Amino acid sequence: MSKVRTRFAPSPTGRMHVGNLRTALYAYLISKHEGGDFILRIEDTDQERYVEGAVDIIYRTLAKTGLIHDEGPDKDGGVGPYVQSERQEKGIYLEYAKQLVEKGEAYYCFCDKERLESLKQTVAGKEINIYDKHCLSLSKEEVEAKLAAGEPYVIRQNNPQTGTTTFCDEIYGDITVDNAELDDMILIKSDGYPTYNFANVVDDHLMGITHVVRGNEYLSSSPKYNRLYEAFGWEVPVYVHCPLITNEEHQKLSKRSGHSSYEDLIEQGFLTEAVVNFVALLGWSPSDNREIFSLEELVEAFDYKHMSKSPAVFDVTKLKWMNGEYMKAMDADKFYEMAEPYIKEVVTKDYDLKKIAKMVQTRIEVFPDIAGHIDFFEALPDYDIAMYTHKKMKTNAETSLAVLQEILPMLEAHEDYTNDALYAAISAFVQEKGYKSGYVLWPIRTAVSGKQMTPGGATEIMEIIGKEESIARIKKGIEKLS
Repeated sequence: MSKVRTRFAPSPTGRMHVGNLRTALYAYLISKHEGGDFILRIEDTDQERYVEGAVDIIYRTLAKTGLIHDEGPDKDGGVGPYVQSERQEKGIYLEYAKQLVEKGEAYYCFCDKERLESLKQTVAGKEINIYDKHCLSLSKEEVEAKLAAGEPYVIRQNNPQTGTTTFCDEIYGDITVDNAELDDMILIKSDGYPTYNFANVVDDHLMGITHVVRGNEYLSSSPKYNRLYEAFGWEVPVYVHCPLITNEEHQKLSKRSGHSSYEDLIEQGFLTEAVVNFVALLGWSPSDNREIFSLEELVEAFDYKHMSKSPAVFDVTKLKWMNGEYMKAMDADKFYEMAEPYIKEVVTKDYDLKKIAKMVQTRIEVFPDIAGHIDFFEALPDYDIAMYTHKKMKTNAETSLAVLQEILPMLEAHEDYTNDALYAAISAFVQEKGYKSGYVLWPIRTAVSGKQMTPGGATEIMEIIGKEESIARIKKGIEKLS
């Protein structure tokens, strides 16, 4: 078997959609699992949709996600150019379209816009344009005369109107369509540029692509692709069509969802490694149902035969859970480096931010969650004294007031406000008085945080805010309870 060669061929139209990232990831995994090559090709022939700077986004996203291409515009592997507009300038597509014309597999079409409009018909409530092969009947002399006169033209594929065409997809199996359903699609547009469908076939063949990975929205076009391969006498590649990605309402994931692109997700505080891991599971599952994978482990485990036909649901709750697992496993210094900007948005006081980061590392799922966990460090919120009541700790407003008044002199006299020293001092107080630990620590934590839930215990918080602020907050608690 020849070496596996896959390609990712994005159009530079903006941020990289999650569906495109999955296509790139699956193409990368299929090639690397077999020790093959992963090629990057830029499909920029649709000039109307071209977005300035989008090529840079493609390079940046692939680099950050670790999907490093073996060949591409910046890495010539001998089958370039790897940018379609540059291939267009070399006349590659027109040359191959003319070969099909010579074989009778394609023909020149000179129909104007008005005539094409007249061919529109409504099928199942949808307006479609099925070309009637009008220009196929032109003689060779008529075609040459029109070309010589400079009449605008397109080149169309000449599909049969009888019989069937069958193609095989690795996920969906054999699919057969009636040839009567195959429109004579345009191969070369009137501006001389190839259509997406034609350029893909020509480029995939010339670049030696063995496996074509793409979304299942291209299933309906595949019979036309196959007919092109057969018309040229080329080997048909292995097709791997990925299932649709939907939102939680089972509608196609759109840009309006707010998390449809890789950059959206990074801006929302997700980690690249978690995004890649999550996207890998949108339509594929390993035989052992494992969920956490590094990219290297995905390369080892990925088998496209375990891909699903069913739509994959973009479950934000699951992504957040997965992101939280990655955060827990992060190196503490790396976590702090990424968390620091989010902490500084909330805490402006001269506190040990590394200690705050350590507190929240196992408590959050995405970085923006940090604010809600640590805002009390900056300023004590206005809280309800009902928070001092805890049935399990057997505390209420009355007992809490008594405890805070009783322990305040000891805390004022105590000098060492490190966590361990404070905990030891409070533990000694608890033992001396014959109290339960929670009976004392619950009101202290409530007083110094003003929060029902905190990422750290009372003494951890007191260590960070220091003696002066701790005493001030406990006195305020006594005042509220009095």
